[in-house]
Amino acid sequence: MKTKLTFILILSIYITAFAQDSKKWTLRECVDYALENNITVKQTELNIQEAELSKKDAVGNFMPNLNVSGNHSWNSGLTTDVTTGVLRNQTTQTTFGGLSSNVVLFDGLKNVNELRRADMAILANRYQVDKIRDDISLNVISAYLMVLLNKEAVKIAEPQLEISEEQLNRTNKLVEAGTAPKGDLLDIQATLANDEQNLVVTQNNVKISLLSLAQILQLDDVYNFDISEEEIETLSLANISDYTIDQIYQKALENRNEIKVAQTNIDIAEQDIKIAKGNRYPTLSGFFNWNSRYSDFERVVGSEINPDNPTVVIGQVENTNQNVISNNYIPIVGNPPGFFDQFDDNKGYSFGLGLQIPIFNGFRVSNGIKRAELNYERQKNQLDQEELDLEKTINTVYTDAQGAVKIYAAAQKSVAAQEESFRYAQEKYNVGVMNSFEYSQIKNRLVKAQSDLLRAKYDYIFKIKLLEFYYGVQVDI
Repeated sequence: MKTKLTFILILSIYITAFAQDSKKWTLRECVDYALENNITVKQTELNIQEAELSKKDAVGNFMPNLNVSGNHSWNSGLTTDVTTGVLRNQTTQTTFGGLSSNVVLFDGLKNVNELRRADMAILANRYQVDKIRDDISLNVISAYLMVLLNKEAVKIAEPQLEISEEQLNRTNKLVEAGTAPKGDLLDIQATLANDEQNLVVTQNNVKISLLSLAQILQLDDVYNFDISEEEIETLSLANISDYTIDQIYQKALENRNEIKVAQTNIDIAEQDIKIAKGNRYPTLSGFFNWNSRYSDFERVVGSEINPDNPTVVIGQVENTNQNVISNNYIPIVGNPPGFFDQFDDNKGYSFGLGLQIPIFNGFRVSNGIKRAELNYERQKNQLDQEELDLEKTINTVYTDAQGAVKIYAAAQKSVAAQEESFRYAQEKYNVGVMNSFEYSQIKNRLVKAQSDLLRAKYDYIFKIKLLEFYYGVQVDI
């Protein structure tokens, strides 16, 4: 028995000494760290960045596009020079280049509606991030309160163990002196063993709750994590009688991010209908094209009389049949002009307007409009469902909070009564009027009342904080 007590004492000292060297996390630090490092928050924030890129796409739809094109080809055989029109049986190279631009002048306001939709999508994603951050804050507070509860349970278990140890020593002396039966000693030993077990269990609960909180924070070193034992002043909590269910519900409709997300999704669905209807309208666009070319064909730069055949018969005089003779000229061929000279000489451009009128497209436009309208109705139903769920949740939370207040008050009275009963039992036991069994029963009732008070206290704190959360008060302690 002494060995076991020594082991528990050494273990407690070791845990306390180690905890003093490690960082003690406050609730504010836990909440801030979770919000900054939570993977779900990071993933949802990426959705905001993606929505912002979609907005840039929507803005870009208003701007003219600009494209440069070009190709270079080798032609072998009888080929027409695209510049001179001369047929040549040879291998040549030709380069084409062009610049084109197109801008939409009217498209049924689709670009305008897509830009508005992009702004709404960014807003919806921001509301979604805020909702996730609220949920994470609540989870951290709940886990933090559980650690505090378990730590206070240890503080209750430790003095109870000390009391049992003192009673064991006193009873042992009385038994040795023959003034108390040995059965009293056995009862006290059983009570001491139970108190030792209770202390180990409560200490283990602290470790488990700390591990759970560290996992919510997604810490790498979960085994060296500990929190500061903040004092929570229950008197600073909101008075539940200051609010009605309807007040809380109306405030929640204004503040809750899930409601804002649902409302924004309705606005987005409405814009989708406008975008789909825009496909019914003609599309008017303006265009501009510029192009030029280069060829390595040799150019005709002049002519001369063919020395081998200087003349040629080009006809005969009517009635006399006398031949009409002409000089036989042959072309003088030179190198082609330079690349940039040809591109400057051969350039050309065109511009104008283009109109596209939708007449029949396999029901795609009408079906797209119908799908958008169905989604609009779906989002309206989703908002109605979110409001119903919110009202149900607030009614439940409000009722739970009312019950928690009453249970906490009753638990306080119970502890006060059990403490008075235990003090009276100690006096009777010390003078030998009460046996060890009766004394242990009263002591156990006090321990149970203290444990019930702890649970009632933290349940009361969390329920009130949850009520404040739906009323729009910042989640904190």
